[in-house]
Order: sequence, then structure tokens, then C-alpha cells
Amino acid sequence: MSRHRPRVLASHELADHLLQGGAAVIPTDTVPGLAIAPPHAGDIWRLKRRPADKPLILMGATAEVLLRHAQPSCRDDARWMAERHWPGALTLVVPAHGAVLEALNPGGTCLGLRIPNCRQSRELLHRTGPLATSSANPSGEPAAMTPEQAAVYFPNLPQLGPQPWLPPSGQASTVISWTSSGRWNVLRQGAVIPQGITEGG
Repeated sequence: MSRHRPRVLASHELADHLLQGGAAVIPTDTVPGLAIAPPHAGDIWRLKRRPADKPLILMGATAEVLLRHAQPSCRDDARWMAERHWPGALTLVVPAHGAVLEALNPGGTCLGLRIPNCRQSRELLHRTGPLATSSANPSGEPAAMTPEQAAVYFPNLPQLGPQPWLPPSGQASTVISWTSSGRWNVLRQGAVIPQGITEGG
């Protein structure tokens, strides 16, 4: 495998790049990710050659900035989960509204939300606000686990520095979907076993 040397930018430099509409590769606690400002989310589907019916995840630095996109009916339940499991490998899929929903899940009604347990990326997210994210690999290819592997897939995208990053777990986040008051469906079991789950279809 040829060695790619991507452009590595400090947090404030990468934040400027993202706020200007560029895509980038960032570390998370699970696997390295692609990130972009929500109005430009379509570029991630293009970069990954990802099927259009697979939504992106909104990552943010605080529960407050993420939950403002959720419908009021689910916010108390989502906040309860967030207080117990964020930052961490738990994605909350909740009824949502607004332009960010349309950007990350066109035609859909729900949005996946997460705060990564990765201090380096949370610092970036404090600078940029929430970002549209997906794993840093073309659709159907194995997930990149290192900056070098991500650079093979996406040699033209800048990466968050400093490097090396803390090693990711390699285990996907658990995904749970809110169904009604106090009730969640486990859509994908991953790194986190959520507390207080009463499954409902």
C-alpha cells in the first residue's frame, strides 16, 4: 500500500476549513470519520459513493446543541440517555425538524445524534458547531482505523492534528431509536449497553 501524507491541520485551521464548506477526516472513539458542515452534507455521499437512503450522523460537542434539532416530544428521554452515555458510543435516533434534518436525512423524519468520547474532536466541534459525519471509508469498504488508512481512501482531504490520534475502539456505536415516551428500539448493538431501555416497536 502506497504511503499517503495528508495535510494535517491544527484544530483552529481545520475549523476554518470546515466552516468554509470543506470536508475533513477526524478521529472519534469508534472509527475515524468524515466530517462536514451540515449544509454541505451531500459531499459526503459523493465522497463515499454512499447510497442516498443511508442518513448521516450529526455529531456535536454538547447535548444542548444537538437536542435543539430534536422534536420536543422526545427531548426529555433523549436528555436522560445523553446524561448517562455521552460522550460515548451511543447514537440516539430521534424525531427531528429543520434544515439539518433535511440535509442529513433528506425526506426523512429522524436524525442520529452523538457526542464522541474523543477530546480532540470535541474541541473541534466546540469551534465549528455540530457536523455531519460518517465513517471514513468508501461505501462497502472496510472502515479506516488509522489516519494513514483514511488517507489512502481520501488522499485529498485534510486531517485533524496533532497526530497520532488515540487508537479508536474499532467497534461501532450502539444505535437506539426513540419510539414513544420512555421507549426505545435497539437498531444496532455496539460498544454501549444502554441503561434504562424498555424496547418498543
